[in-house]
Amino acid sequence: MQSLAEGAALTLEDAADLKGMIKAMNTLKTEQPVPGGRNSVRIIGGMWRGRRVSFPDTPGLRPTPDRVRETLFNWLQNSIMGARCLDLFAGSGALGLEALSRGAKEAVFVEQAVAASRVLQEQLARLGASLKGRVVEMGAARYLRAPGESFDIVFLDPPFGSDALAQYIPLIDAGNWLNAGGLVYLENERAAGVPVLPAHWELLKSKSAGQVGYHLVRAHARFG
Repeated sequence: MQSLAEGAALTLEDAADLKGMIKAMNTLKTEQPVPGGRNSVRIIGGMWRGRRVSFPDTPGLRPTPDRVRETLFNWLQNSIMGARCLDLFAGSGALGLEALSRGAKEAVFVEQAVAASRVLQEQLARLGASLKGRVVEMGAARYLRAPGESFDIVFLDPPFGSDALAQYIPLIDAGNWLNAGGLVYLENERAAGVPVLPAHWELLKSKSAGQVGYHLVRAHARFG
């Protein structure tokens, strides 16, 4: 016969096992971690809808939230098909990959973190998009100061807290990186408000979600 002490010990062990089982079940219900210390984001529309894209743990890498991306691409739904897109501070590549998934002709991903850029190249190959997507492993400022072709849509989502929009908006404008009537997506901390824009840029949309402020701008042709 089992003693009361043995029964109590068995009960405690059972409780610990049960707690572990519940924890495992809850883990299965949530997003599973990606092997190798990687995180992941989900493509939310287009031909790759539901596919997950992994990215490494990199300081300052902060993918645009699903809710914000969904709103952004609703704004872009009449402009994305056949567009040439530039994804600055690409990080996970979530914005450029979402654009390709929804019919963009081409996307250039600019990312200086070696680990992030290499993983992004892997993701493009896995999606069969190596001919449509090109990863440039360098800093955004260096890229924008070099000559290049203009784009229809530019995504500018720098790390928070750096006031980078004030630096990179003039670089995009001065370098003629946008076709006339081109669109620029800007993301910053909500508390920073709408960034200062060149006189010929028009603010089309502006919203916030949590701590994120996000804005869509059209760059009109200069006159004079």
